[in-house]
Amino acid sequence: MSVEESWTTLKLIDWTREYLAGKGVKNARREAEWLLCAATGLDRVGLYLNFEKPLLPDELTAYREMVIRRSKREPLQHILGTQEFYGLEFEVSTDVLIPRHDTETLIEKALQLKPDPQSILDIGTGSGCVAITLAQKMPDAKVTAVDISEPALSVAKRNALRLGVEIEFLQGSLFEAVSGRTFDLIVSNPPYIPTSEIETLEPEVREYDPRIALDGGLDGLRIYAKLVPEAFYYLNREGWLLLEIGAGQAPELKSIFSQTAGYGRMFEATDTSGIIRVVGAQRL
Repeated sequence: MSVEESWTTLKLIDWTREYLAGKGVKNARREAEWLLCAATGLDRVGLYLNFEKPLLPDELTAYREMVIRRSKREPLQHILGTQEFYGLEFEVSTDVLIPRHDTETLIEKALQLKPDPQSILDIGTGSGCVAITLAQKMPDAKVTAVDISEPALSVAKRNALRLGVEIEFLQGSLFEAVSGRTFDLIVSNPPYIPTSEIETLEPEVREYDPRIALDGGLDGLRIYAKLVPEAFYYLNREGWLLLEIGAGQAPELKSIFSQTAGYGRMFEATDTSGIIRVVGAQRL
């Protein structure tokens, strides 16, 4: 792609679709459109209304740089700087896991099972997408979000400030930062990829998401084995613990719950793809 050529919007979309598809990028045409929107400041309707309009030199230079980055399988979200989650736009970077729409199942179950909590704890908050969404949907709740990563907490704090919610952010592993406190609702999307499977993931995940947010140990359940029994002591009576899991992990996690005294009303919930994505239980 030469900046000296006359590149119209439609010509760029067609060229980029073929180029990115050849690099293994899925939905290459749609991604070409999103990159063009970022380079030109237009929305997708604006692109269609300007199919035959050549890009300005500065626009073409910016677009070319973004296409090069995407061709190296850098995630689109990192190039654009944001990811939509539950109708909100979140800043993302290599310091945090890119929010997945699968995780919206966690939000839905929290709203259904505990619609009026006074206190919420989000463990491993990352970008803050879960904590911030719950804070918006449950404005009367005091929301606390913890993460072991200081850079991740910095991203989450910026997201909370930009989206206008007050959240208590604390650094630490699991419950060490909230010792002696209890909550009505505890949610978490811990790392659950078995260590041996990480190298088989798409480059966008394997090379750009933080390893600490992916690696769940030998069987993917290392964190859950500690989190479930410890959470009991941080839940109020009739409080809920809701956990996101990977495909096929529900039986093992339900077994961990069953072996931990004090939990009842265990449930599982599927995401939009029909995969069991959330398992949880209530403290009796």
